[in-house]
Amino acid sequence: VPNPDLMCRWGATPFVRAVLFLALLTSPGCAPSDRPEILALATAGTGGVYYVLGGSIAEFWSRELPEQDFVAEVTGGSVENLSLLLAGDVQVAFSMGTNAHEVFNATGSFAGREPAQVLALAALYPNVLHLVTLEGTGVESLGDLVGRRVSVGAPGSGTEVGARTLLEGNGIGYDDFQPQRLNFNETASALRDGNIDAGFLSAGPPTSAIMDLATARPIRLVPIGVAEVDNTSALDPTVSRDFFPPGTYPGQELEVETLSTPNLLVVRADMSDDLVYELTKALFEVQAELVGVHPAARHTSGDYTLEISPIPLHPGSVRYFVEAGYEVPDRLISSR
Repeated sequence: VPNPDLMCRWGATPFVRAVLFLALLTSPGCAPSDRPEILALATAGTGGVYYVLGGSIAEFWSRELPEQDFVAEVTGGSVENLSLLLAGDVQVAFSMGTNAHEVFNATGSFAGREPAQVLALAALYPNVLHLVTLEGTGVESLGDLVGRRVSVGAPGSGTEVGARTLLEGNGIGYDDFQPQRLNFNETASALRDGNIDAGFLSAGPPTSAIMDLATARPIRLVPIGVAEVDNTSALDPTVSRDFFPPGTYPGQELEVETLSTPNLLVVRADMSDDLVYELTKALFEVQAELVGVHPAARHTSGDYTLEISPIPLHPGSVRYFVEAGYEVPDRLISSR
């Protein structure tokens, strides 16, 4: 059963919230370890794609697996999600590939933890790093952030990890500018009100926080060039080159270079193989509906998962992919 302390942070439908509330009132004990009574999915803040897709995935899973109850949790993002997963407060989590790689290998934010406690259920879509400013600020490159007020993302978010890695890889430390730790909506509001000069957001484009900002102010995406991406990938092997196609955001007429890392759904390695198999199967059966929720889900496929996942798959997911006719690479087979 999810931690009642998280109840105020739900991002689910009223029906799902009601189901969880009743379960917490009437179930003093825990459900069997291989089949939790309530399955909680950790997403992120309300201005990002994790939240949008996560709420829909929880609803679709509830429909496809009616014997299981689901809830989507609003959280601080990728790093917090993995901490909640390790603590048993949630059972499935959205994670950037960067952070999933760290928790699997017990490095970075998860140094000192036991390795290989978390495995992938599926890869969903690229998490694209946005460096956003307004027209007229003079911020045209990464180096222009020096001395500026810059949002680096919420504490415990994948955005903050990605921003720090990019900056450190290119010789810019937090002492070189005025860092502010703001979530997506706070970053957009601070840009709109002139309280910061630029902000990082890591999400599947287009993300609602930036779309809303662009309706109020003329925005600019600051390019992250090939050399800067290469410097970053030397620190984070999950990073690769990416770009924003023209027209991704209002007023953006040209392609803009950037970087990305894959977004994953991850579970604990000790989750029931049968349950993970059912979740994986149901996820891909509703993929077309997810595209209708957010276009980033067009990437969600078996091919994308097997090509891009930076950590091994849970055996339950492997079973699904094998049954669906895929050849799973050896690097994605867990030794669990």
